Amino acid sequence: MDIDLNADLGEGFGPWRMGEDEALLEVVSSANVACGFHAGDPVIMDRTVRLARDRGIDVGAHVGFPDRQGFGRRVMQVDPTELATMVVYQLGALAGMAKAAGWRMTHMSFHGALGNMAAADAALAEPLIRAVAAFDPQLIISSSSSRAIEGAAARYGLTVATTFLADRAYDDQGLLVPRKLPDSVIKDEQAVLKRVRQLLREGTVTTYSGATLGATARSILLHGDTPGAVQLARTIRAEIESTGGRIVPISRQLA
Repeated sequence: MDIDLNADLGEGFGPWRMGEDEALLEVVSSANVACGFHAGDPVIMDRTVRLARDRGIDVGAHVGFPDRQGFGRRVMQVDPTELATMVVYQLGALAGMAKAAGWRMTHMSFHGALGNMAAADAALAEPLIRAVAAFDPQLIISSSSSRAIEGAAARYGLTVATTFLADRAYDDQGLLVPRKLPDSVIKDEQAVLKRVRQLLREGTVTTYSGATLGATARSILLHGDTPGAVQLARTIRAEIESTGGRIVPISRQLA
């Protein structure tokens, strides 16, 4: 089994660092890089892309709301047409950094509140996915399970690589549980590892309500800002490899 191990990186700002990006880049096979809206800045983006390039790691644009104070996790009411231009702006920023570094942006993902809203609302997903397709029809969309995003992507000829969020709880529809609910973010390493094993061996996930839901994924995502993310990434990688699996970035799985 080939599976991508992915992390959200580049989420500092100026002199402030968040997460252990360099260490995570020794473990993962792809990175979602913040594009300056919810976090990140040009210097951090450039450094992250070059670190990834030197290790042969795929990079993708991590596109969010313009909300640094709230880390992109607060709901914002923005006209969808305006929001689509923000998506293109962020895609262009990371694509430019990658090109200047002699590397290529292979994928994109929606961050935080924007991702949750698009995943649950087909009317919002439509213009955002259309904007991605207009920017680069070869981009892979890395997304948690979402009929809204998958449906829009199919209409515009884009590939969706379903991503399993190892440290986030799912509802019975396969959407992420809001962070305001208790235990929506799973911090216990053994609990996260148990979920990964269940996904790999049974193709299911236990939902927030306790139901069992079918789940398939090309990628497993870790949040780089979560305490202990590096050790958790190593543990998950070892678990995958112990079952005969290979850590392969999405772009090479689909090549």
